[in-house]
This record gives sequence, C-alpha cells and structure tokens, in this order.
Amino acid sequence: MASSTTTDTYQTCLSDLSATSSDGSSPTTDALLQCISSSFDAQTASTHASINTFFLLYAATLVFFMQAGFAMVSAGCVRTNNVQNTLLKNLLDACGAALGFYTVGYAFAWGGSLDTATTERTFIGTQNFFLMDVDSSQDSFWLFQLAFCSASATIVAGTLAERCQMVAYLAYSMTLAGFVYPVVVHSIWSPSGFLSATRETDLFLDVGMIDFAGSTVVHLTGGMTALIATIVLGPRTGRFYDLRGNPLKVPKEFPGHSLALQMLGVFILWFGWYGFNTGSILNITNDLNHAIVSYTAINTTLAASAGSIMTLFLSTVVAERFTGEIVFSLSYAMNGCLSGLVAIGAGCSVVEHWAAIIIGLVGGALYLACSKFLVKKRIDDAVDGIPVHLTNGIWGALSVGLFAAPEHLEQVYGRSDHAGWFYSWGQGSADAKLLGSQVVGILFVSGWVMITMFPFFCFLHYIGYLRADSLEEVVGLDVGYTQGILHTRAQGQNEEDENMEHYINEYVKQREERVHIKKIKNENSTHSFGGRLSSSLHSRKGRI
Repeated sequence: MASSTTTDTYQTCLSDLSATSSDGSSPTTDALLQCISSSFDAQTASTHASINTFFLLYAATLVFFMQAGFAMVSAGCVRTNNVQNTLLKNLLDACGAALGFYTVGYAFAWGGSLDTATTERTFIGTQNFFLMDVDSSQDSFWLFQLAFCSASATIVAGTLAERCQMVAYLAYSMTLAGFVYPVVVHSIWSPSGFLSATRETDLFLDVGMIDFAGSTVVHLTGGMTALIATIVLGPRTGRFYDLRGNPLKVPKEFPGHSLALQMLGVFILWFGWYGFNTGSILNITNDLNHAIVSYTAINTTLAASAGSIMTLFLSTVVAERFTGEIVFSLSYAMNGCLSGLVAIGAGCSVVEHWAAIIIGLVGGALYLACSKFLVKKRIDDAVDGIPVHLTNGIWGALSVGLFAAPEHLEQVYGRSDHAGWFYSWGQGSADAKLLGSQVVGILFVSGWVMITMFPFFCFLHYIGYLRADSLEEVVGLDVGYTQGILHTRAQGQNEEDENMEHYINEYVKQREERVHIKKIKNENSTHSFGGRLSSSLHSRKGRI
C-alpha cells in the first residue's frame, strides 16, 4: 500500500512538472523531490486532521454518554413516584443545553478566540452565533464542548429532585448553557480569556489558571449553581421539617429506590470520564500528546479508586464511633469514587501518579465532611451532588497549585517556570503564582455564578415557577404523567403509608377543580367574545 502510494505520488509530480515545462523537458531532480515532499506533507496533514477529528468525536461520545450515567444515578436516588420526572429533567438537560449552546453559548465561549497568539483580553466571545462562519474542521470541537456544557448543566438535576417544576428546570438549563457557563469557559479556556493558560503571552500572574479537564469550569460551575438553587428552593417536604413547619430533631431519610441503578450510573460515569479527561488534550497527533493521553487515563483511574476507598473507610469509622456497629455504605463509596474523578480533572495531565492518589484520598474525605455539613445545615441535596462537584471542583483547582510537576507542565503547556507550590517549596522557593492563579479562578467562577444564578432562581421562585405544588410533591411528581396516579397508589400500598391514599385523593380532587375552573373561564371567554361580536354586527346594521 505504501509503495503504491509513493509510486502514484511520483507519477503525479512527474506529470504535473512536465506539463508546466515550457520546452517539454523532464523536471529536475530538485523540483521533483520538492513536489513529492510537498505532496507527502499534505497527505500527512490530512491524515492528522482525520485522526484528531475522530479522536474528538470519540471523546465527545464518551462524555455525552455520561448523561446516561447521571440519569441512572438520579433515578436510583429518588423514590419510585419521582423517577419519570427525574429522567425527563435529565433529558431536558441535554436538549436545552444543545439548543442554548448552538444559538449563543458557543459564540460566547469560543467565538473568534481560538488563536493562541492573540494579545486581546475579552470578557465574552462575539462571533459564530448559530455556528455561522465556523469552519467545518471545528464541528467535532463544537460537539466535544457541547458534551462538557451538558455535563455541567445536568449536575443540578439530581440535587433539585422531587420538588422542582419542569418549566423552571428547562429555563435554568438553557440559561446556564447559553450564558453563564460560556463566560466561565471563555475566561479560563479561551486564549482571549483573562485567566487563560493557553495564550502565548501576557499570562495572568505569568502562568494563568490551569484547569485541564474542567474541575472548575464544569464541576464548580454546576455545583455552585446547585447550591444556590437548593437554598432558594428549600428542602423536600418532610426531610428536615414536619408538615407544620417544625424542625425535626433527626432529619428523615429519603432512601433511593434502587442502589443497582446508582451503581450502574457510577460505572457509566467512570467510563465516560476517560473521554472527559483524555479528550481535553484536543489534538492527539502533536508531539508526545499520545503519551499525555495515556498518562492522564492512569491518573484518572488512581484518583477514582483512592476516593472511593477513602470515603468507604472514613464512613465506616464514623459509623462505628457513633453507633458501635461496623457499617459499609455503598452510597458513600460510589460518591467517593465520583469525588476523586471530579478532583483529578484539573490536574490529571500535570501531576504525578502518587499525587493523583493523594488528590483522590483528600477528595473522598472532603466529600464526606461536606455531605455531613449540608445535612447539619438543613440543606437538602437528593443525590449529594453539591459535595461531589462543588467541594471537589474547588479542591481539584487547588491541588494543581500544590502538586503540578515542572516536567509535566513543560510537556503539556510548554513552560515550567511556575510549578506547584510543593515543588517550589522543596527547591527553597516561595513561588506560589500558580496557586494564586488557581485561587483567583475559584473566586471568579464562584462569584460569577452567584451574581447571575441567585437572582435568576429568586425570580423564578417569586413568580411561582420554581417549586412544585406541595400536595403534588407529597404524592410524587410522577402524577403528572400517564398512569402516574395508578403507580403512586400502588407505591403507597406497598409502603403501607396510611396517609398516601388520602393525599392522592386530595390531589385528584384539586386537579379536577382546576380543570373545572379553567373550563368555566374558557366558556365565559367564548361567550364574552360572541357577545361582543354580535353587538358589533348589530351596530353595523344600524348604521347601514
């Protein structure tokens, strides 16, 4: 095959050069070699472009498949009378994010700002709305970035489970994907962003913020949004307060209906995370990028494993101390695994293997501490998404400022003047510029999400579009779906809930009353319109 290609290239060059010769003589050896070399360079460039496109498409599909993982985790964590509602919200995440990112999100994040040699600093992109003027070679890049955007949006799905209205959720996902998340992307990943580590000159603190695979950009953004939404929305009915609003001495547990679905979701997420982290290299054919990809995958595996084991160990110790019994919590172990994956995202390509293990261990411990803290403060997170994504999004960014190795920084970013603080400290230096840049990035993302999403959720709450009806919440949000009431009745009988049948009957009565009132309003409106029309016709006849 190679020999045939070489022969074809030689014959093509010989024919082309002979045709352009004025006297029909054979081309010189130098001219022939130059033509062959140029042809091979063009073929190599085309092959590299094809490989990079396929690599990004493959990584994008892995990341997008994480939507199935998020859906399974969320569905497994809720009660059976909220499963359909939760799954639909996960579907709307992907759909809403796709439309928002296509229309304006990509333009705000990357529009006209892919040149690493730029000297400009802009707050937001201003080109490529609706993907206009985007080169076809960037289509796979758009899809990969969309998958990241969808992941950030879907973090909130499980956190608000069992009490959030569908309209509010769709509005939130499109707002986050179309405006809030793109500004974060532009500031940190775009060469025109003020925190960018990919621009060639004029870096923030001479180093920029390093977030290789989105611990801050994706997970901190989604986690902070989830925290704000949860505080504004409030806890599920009966979780921390009784039906009269009195605080419960011991919070009521709302266990999910399927640990099997949760475990399936965790493994799907872990699988998809290999596309999440390794795909962030974007170009696999450059220099030693193939080695960086393999190295990144190993760090991803080590951090996830360490996080799971640490959380399982600590939760067992805590349970033994308070109850006297040794209890192994599968839920904590699964979330510890996800915590390690979130934490390693920022530095998966620039830290040593041993550092990845430490990052995972600390991430698991932070998750458990934050989960207990939220319960103590009566903040209701149905799937523990806030301690997984918010806490470890922050820790992941900080870990880069501590553990980033000079040789890996040189390999990935082309410079190693400002390494992790522990390395600088070991060399007798107090250089903490990278750590300082990471801290500024954390503060920026947290502040930006807070000043945009807090008023947004407060407005939805004010107009009554955020929280579901209290009675609907008690009987389960699935009652709005086909045969939802039948399923809810069956679930109430299975749980031997004496009040569930009463709640369901009250809900049915309330819904019938709303339908009746709406019907009367429509009839009155029709009669009113008919009366006005008749009066108008009579007046016209009178004038005639």
